[in-house]
Amino acid sequence: MADHQTPAASPRKKHSKKRKAINVTVDASLAGAGAGASSSAAPVVAYFPTGYDPMAAAAAAAASRGEPPRSRLFRHTRHPTFLELVVGAPGGGPDFVGRSYAGEAAVPQLSSYALGVLDKASGTLKIVPIAANKILRLEPQFEGQHPAHSQHSEAVGAAGSSAEDTELKMQDITQAFGTQKDKDKDKKWKLLNEQRNDPSAFLDLDLGNPETNVDADASQATIIRNIPPYDPAADTSEKAYLFDEIIPKRIRPHLMDIVGYLESGEFSSKGYGSFVSNRVKKLQELEGEGKERLAWILSYITHLLSLLARNSSTSKRHKKENQANHGPVIPQTVYRKLLLMFTEPGSSVLSTEKHELLINYILVLTLYADDFRSDPMDIRADLKMTHQMIKPYYDQLGCKSVSAGSFKGSVMTLPAPLKFPQEVTRRRRRL
Repeated sequence: MADHQTPAASPRKKHSKKRKAINVTVDASLAGAGAGASSSAAPVVAYFPTGYDPMAAAAAAAASRGEPPRSRLFRHTRHPTFLELVVGAPGGGPDFVGRSYAGEAAVPQLSSYALGVLDKASGTLKIVPIAANKILRLEPQFEGQHPAHSQHSEAVGAAGSSAEDTELKMQDITQAFGTQKDKDKDKKWKLLNEQRNDPSAFLDLDLGNPETNVDADASQATIIRNIPPYDPAADTSEKAYLFDEIIPKRIRPHLMDIVGYLESGEFSSKGYGSFVSNRVKKLQELEGEGKERLAWILSYITHLLSLLARNSSTSKRHKKENQANHGPVIPQTVYRKLLLMFTEPGSSVLSTEKHELLINYILVLTLYADDFRSDPMDIRADLKMTHQMIKPYYDQLGCKSVSAGSFKGSVMTLPAPLKFPQEVTRRRRRL
């Protein structure tokens, strides 16, 4: 390959910038030591994931002649590898706590780390190895949450972080260090919880009473079934479950959005489930009160499925699917009613009992939508349940399975008056 030579005299002058050489040194006492020695002698490195700036806080404290941030390192007397670093914030703010036995420092580390310290005066870069459990994530912690603020090293438990250590005041932390999006989200949750705990906020809602049965027999008065409001003496399927209490009149005007989506052509992009999508043609053929009634039922089924998907405890893959297909936005009036009915006070998570009740509400509404001859195949797909999983729910509602004809599957019907399954009592075996 030929060499390309530059001309002897160049019209442009090259400006060469001299770089100062930097000497790189490695602490041999730590680099050649074993894992245990390196872990014991390595420095502790901590970082603030919240964006808190300790240098700015120290400068502000110095300007106001206040107390600068103080750092304290605790070591367990019985377990020397258990470390806890506490960095105090000036002005009565939260303490930042990092633990070597919990969080990121406790998980297996497959990488090696080192700390580089550059001395510009001498041009020396010193590299010191760092043990993985010495890199601590400083989480904000308020007073009274954790006993690590005391001077006793026994505050660090031998079994690691206890349940009380993990219960942080997330709303206060988000308000102090979170993003504006998270702050707005917490503010909405706080407002909904306040309205849910305040009975006066629901005076405009006809909430009904799911535990009240109309004309209940004396033998059934003591049995509280985990199903929608019903009338055990009803002689027709239409009257067996109380439609006006399942879908109160106050929220019905907020359940007509599905008709607007059909008229504007936006229905296909709103993420409706299989059951509702398969009944759209029937909705388009109806007119007047029948169309309004079916629109209420289909919209309410969609919102109940959305609430069930958001509170599902299935795998991460199913959670991603639920987030991607969450359906139309639930109106605030409807959402407040759903929170009051299906979540416990002070919580936004469905309990096992409320989860079962929510599914029973969905199945009863599917019966109304199909004139009490419902094919459960598409609602099973929306609920991600098999035939064996969904059958006990239908039995609990008093439904019966009948054949739809030759070479066809079975449909669920609702005989009246309602007949619930009896509890099987086992006879005691004689010795």
